[in-house]
Amino acid sequence: MRRVIVKVHIARARGAGPGLFRAHVSYLQRDGVDREGEGGVLYDRDQEGISPRDFLERSEHDRHQFRIIVSPEDGARMGDLKQSTRELMGKMERDVGRRLDWVAVDHHNTGHPHTHIVVRGRDARMKDVVIARDYLTKGLREAAEELATQRLGPRRTLEIAGARQKQVDQDRWTGLDHEIETRLENGVFGPGGASSSKERFDRSLRLARIRHLESLGLAERDRTLSWRMKQDWQEQLKRRARRGDIIRTLAAEFGEREPDIRFVQDRAKDAAPIRGIVKAYGPEDELRDTRYLLVEDFDGGIWHVPAATVDVHARPPQGAVVELSEARAMARASDKAIAKVAEQTGGIWSEDLHARHDPGSKPAYHLSLKRRLEALRRAGIGERLATGEWHVGEEFLERAAAYEARGSGGVKMSVLSWLSPEMQIDRFGATWIDDLSEGAAAQQQTLKDLKARREIWLREQGYLGSNQPELMEEQRSQLRALELQRERDAIGAASGRTPVQLAKGDRFDGKLEGHVDLAAGRMAIIGNAKEFALVPWRGSIGRQMGREMTIKRTASGIGWSVDIGRSRGLSR
Repeated sequence: MRRVIVKVHIARARGAGPGLFRAHVSYLQRDGVDREGEGGVLYDRDQEGISPRDFLERSEHDRHQFRIIVSPEDGARMGDLKQSTRELMGKMERDVGRRLDWVAVDHHNTGHPHTHIVVRGRDARMKDVVIARDYLTKGLREAAEELATQRLGPRRTLEIAGARQKQVDQDRWTGLDHEIETRLENGVFGPGGASSSKERFDRSLRLARIRHLESLGLAERDRTLSWRMKQDWQEQLKRRARRGDIIRTLAAEFGEREPDIRFVQDRAKDAAPIRGIVKAYGPEDELRDTRYLLVEDFDGGIWHVPAATVDVHARPPQGAVVELSEARAMARASDKAIAKVAEQTGGIWSEDLHARHDPGSKPAYHLSLKRRLEALRRAGIGERLATGEWHVGEEFLERAAAYEARGSGGVKMSVLSWLSPEMQIDRFGATWIDDLSEGAAAQQQTLKDLKARREIWLREQGYLGSNQPELMEEQRSQLRALELQRERDAIGAASGRTPVQLAKGDRFDGKLEGHVDLAAGRMAIIGNAKEFALVPWRGSIGRQMGREMTIKRTASGIGWSVDIGRSRGLSR
């Protein structure tokens, strides 16, 4: 049989379905993915070059969608993948017993032609589509392999041998590595004997492969024909493969033959923070829409930042100024609240116990703590008992903190400015460049030049006197107020609505419409038919895009809640 890799992910809407689904289809059609380096062509069972609009409108109220990647090992020999995709989807429909609503895009940007398929979570009768997990993980792959075999014929002996030969010097997990793994005894590999010509050929491949692993530092020769494997050699090999994939993708994206990419995770723990500009985003997992980030430091170095570091609800735009540093292992406030109760109850936590130790706490807060414990349990931290209680175990806070650090990829990213340095030069606002000290700017020529250009503009505008080296706090406040007022005026003129400024105690009801990036930071736009308000953006608020909410100004800042009250507008 011909081999085909099939990956499937079920994407849940979770209140953000239309935007989530739209972003995925748009990303699949991005520039540079087809044979000519152009945008991907969307097609379905009947047509090619279709618009995604109708499909997305039909998907608007779907609770989920199926995302599928089909990657034939011999994809380059199969020619146009559209025919085989349509045949596969026809077979899938017969297998699941219903007509499916789907679109697909073929990608040729990785050296391995493959197809992305998006299947709606509802059929033509608006019934939820439910597909057995066994079919998604096994049956669909078998169907794809059968179709590939019908098209190209069975794999011949020479093809199989050639494919195995290619595995010898690949810097990724291969079938030969699986053979080596199964022959390990106490972490030591020996090639074994061989009595037939096929066995001798297979043995020679394994020997060639183990020598390649030795050259990568993943195995160490014990004796003449004996190697001891490094403890985590499998994971190191898979990590090396992921990095190779990233570099190849970047080469295709930016037209560079061998881009010089550095990985933030490789730096020493005590290394100084990196400051730079967001250069681009790239696909880390196309099924789940996770994106790694590329940052260009002010000396011209390019750094890869793992997707786990980037908050999907607060992604800085290209050109934004960021700082990269080591993510310190810190437990959440919720973890500390759980631990405080567990310390007094022999390591046990429950809603009743928490309410007893903290009488002022609300049921909604208890529920959030349970969700946190469930997430930690899935990571092997804590245990849910049959009684409904939780045993958090010893060193709970330390383990929870380590879990948080792993979740960020070991890297912390702080946005220093949502605006690019060029946008800051002539900005009526208090900018990040204004905050740069002369000493900090002098360390890098790029920063020194930016500081000088900004100072020239400030003097031309009358903000800096002839002997004044930097802005005074009063001038910064004036610039911040001016920038915010200009943005309010612009949005008001474009939308025909009245801007609202909240005083302490004021409430405002509206829909989260989007955001705008200023020198002062990212601001959320919350509005209704007649009015709108600009408030500081918080990462968690991004999950509520398009939803009705109430915001309130308190002594400590702006608070918000979803779907509270039916009235719209300003109230006190």
